[in-house]
Amino acid sequence: MSSTNTPFMLEVNNLNKKFGDVHAVRNLNFQIRKGEIFGFLGPNGAGKTTTMRMVTCFIPPTSGSIKVDGHDTASDSMAVRRKIGYLPESNPIYNDLTVEEYLKFVAEIRGIKGDRQATRIRELFTICGLTKMADRQIGKLSKGFKQRAGLAQAMMHNPDLLILDEPMSGLDPNQIIEIRNLIKKMGQEKTVIYCSHILSEVSATCDRILIINDGELVASGTSEELTARSARGNRYLVRVRADRNDAEAALRSLSGVSSVSITAVADPWLSAEIVVAGKEDIGESIFRCIVDKGWSLSELKHEAASLEEVFTQLTRG
Repeated sequence: MSSTNTPFMLEVNNLNKKFGDVHAVRNLNFQIRKGEIFGFLGPNGAGKTTTMRMVTCFIPPTSGSIKVDGHDTASDSMAVRRKIGYLPESNPIYNDLTVEEYLKFVAEIRGIKGDRQATRIRELFTICGLTKMADRQIGKLSKGFKQRAGLAQAMMHNPDLLILDEPMSGLDPNQIIEIRNLIKKMGQEKTVIYCSHILSEVSATCDRILIINDGELVASGTSEELTARSARGNRYLVRVRADRNDAEAALRSLSGVSSVSITAVADPWLSAEIVVAGKEDIGESIFRCIVDKGWSLSELKHEAASLEEVFTQLTRG
């Protein structure tokens, strides 16, 4: 499959989509490099699915442009479609077909025939772990294997860009691990856009993350960069036996501390959350303060903000 010289697999510029009075996507700009696993996040109604439908040429933008490996979705949509594999949230499978019959059907649609078709289906059985399910009716498969069949159809034509919308939806913990590993494996050869509400999976799987809200970009970066932006991104949890006022004053006086929140646990034990401005590591300073004060210490733990906390702050204000 031919590629252009651009380093970007996807370029979205000043993208807008209106449905009557509803402005679903507003001036959206982002780029995805070739070989990235890219997390695309937002609450329900944020514009994620609308954006992906425009990228896949399902609906046109109201204004702005989208390029996939240098090909414009408006002027060269067939080239774009050949480069994209798409697994929507509503998995496009036929429950009355066997897995092999379904993949043969998908191959025919993609113009893959004869020996090439048989070879490609065998490859996808191996890649997606479906070999033992070839003759099983799809309607009788577990949700995990149905998702694998959906991934196989998205990969049938060996696309350069895979778009996966909620691929973990409805899976049990073991199935989530299996699909996560499969996505990481695919990411070694493909560019992957991963849309999900399971933020821990996005954090564990994606190289870079973009968050939208009300159709607008609100943040982008690595998981570490996003969590560092949180108001509670760098904090320490301490459990000490001390006087409340003395503990609050002493901990608040430490260099780099922006806030201290203390709650009583069981007199005279206190629990303190110490929030640090920036990324400074003050664990040793906290420990020395406790030793100098002669307090008893039962816990000193450093915690970073989770992606869930950042997501909530950005999408709920």
